[in-house]
Amino acid sequence: MIVGLILAGGAARRLGGIDKTLLVLDGRPLLSHLIDRLAPHLDGLALSANGPVARFAQFGVPVLADARPGIGPLAGVLRGLEWAAALGARSLLTVPGDTPLVPADLATRLSPAPAMALSCGRRHPLVALWPVTCRDALAAHLDALDPDAPRRAFGVLGFAAALSIRTVDFGDSSPDPFFNVNTPEEWQFLSCSNK
Repeated sequence: MIVGLILAGGAARRLGGIDKTLLVLDGRPLLSHLIDRLAPHLDGLALSANGPVARFAQFGVPVLADARPGIGPLAGVLRGLEWAAALGARSLLTVPGDTPLVPADLATRLSPAPAMALSCGRRHPLVALWPVTCRDALAAHLDALDPDAPRRAFGVLGFAAALSIRTVDFGDSSPDPFFNVNTPEEWQFLSCSNK
């Protein structure tokens, strides 16, 4: 059983603090694109987001708040692993909420866990398939970090390396299937390239 988690807990500072998953592409929010692509291939799908959950009510997926807010995406991954374990899942697929071009068969192509995507010569540590059994190791990893450490100390790649995560190469297609939106210029590029 594989379940999925769309990560939408970031602050989106370079885009003025907006909910990137609610940006509209081809008349629909990015979140709708991701749900449509991923849900048919998974045994469950949730959204990792902090703040008022009502803004996501129309999407019909559980919204999971970080149990450890303020430390970055690994907090969302941990919350997702806890949710997946409660469902009896063996693996958790994670994708950032601003990557609407991900392949629909992403979970199959990343199996077995642990694995992360690689495209255009770049690793995508949040486009990953995590074994649910790693949740205790992730909790211990986060517990061992100094809460006052620089934010980069809480980066995903450090924990991924500890898991001996493998990479799966998705090639060099254009646009990149894992293209994500961080700046107004990237949003403009995605909007134009998808027409």
